[in-house]
Amino acid sequence: MRFIVWVMPTRDTSHGPHHSRSTGDPSARGDDIGRHLNSLDELRAAVDACKRCDLWRHATQGVPGEGPRKADVMLVGEQPGDQEDLAGHPFVGPAGAILDRALHEAGIVRKDVFVSNAVKHFKFEPRGKRRLHVKPNVEEIEACRWWLAEELKFVQPKIVIALGATAARSLLGHTVTVSAMRGLPTPFLDSTHLWVTVHPSYLLRIPDHSAQRAEYARFVQDLEGAAHWLKRKSKSK
Repeated sequence: MRFIVWVMPTRDTSHGPHHSRSTGDPSARGDDIGRHLNSLDELRAAVDACKRCDLWRHATQGVPGEGPRKADVMLVGEQPGDQEDLAGHPFVGPAGAILDRALHEAGIVRKDVFVSNAVKHFKFEPRGKRRLHVKPNVEEIEACRWWLAEELKFVQPKIVIALGATAARSLLGHTVTVSAMRGLPTPFLDSTHLWVTVHPSYLLRIPDHSAQRAEYARFVQDLEGAAHWLKRKSKSK
């Protein structure tokens, strides 16, 4: 079996004037690589102060991951949505409601898992009074990879479930086709495996109800598969 090597993103000092060099506080200029964080609480405050890319300029706040300090399962989505941006918590909007239901049906207790996103600030375009989701680009994903690495370091999950291509790309460092990796345990970090499935927001965009129900059932099966694999792995030790 081949193991995926996590490569830390290189320090990028070319982002522009918002990366001030007039202060010694690395979080104030978005330069946290090499900074030592002692806890998830420290990480939460640092994420909110992050200016490593321009997404902080229009977002309400940074939205770090949440959950137990140590968790066997870690879920990684794409980015906060409108409601997550306002609340400061991941997966509390419509996609979060689908995720909660699917986790319950798969026998996974949400409070026992760590839930996060590849990108920590909401990227959107205004449309009247609405803020419409815009997919983060490669530079924005790379700018946030260090935060995800820190969360992995603290949480030490046995399995990471990537919800969608952006999450998988962030974790692996290269473009991923969800269909090629879906539902298969992939060696990732030391004692951690990666499991890829779709993002729950994808289900919301399926117009045909019968197709939506079928895809939702498959999503639940993916989560069940991850849970069963984890149980078998734990029993074999």
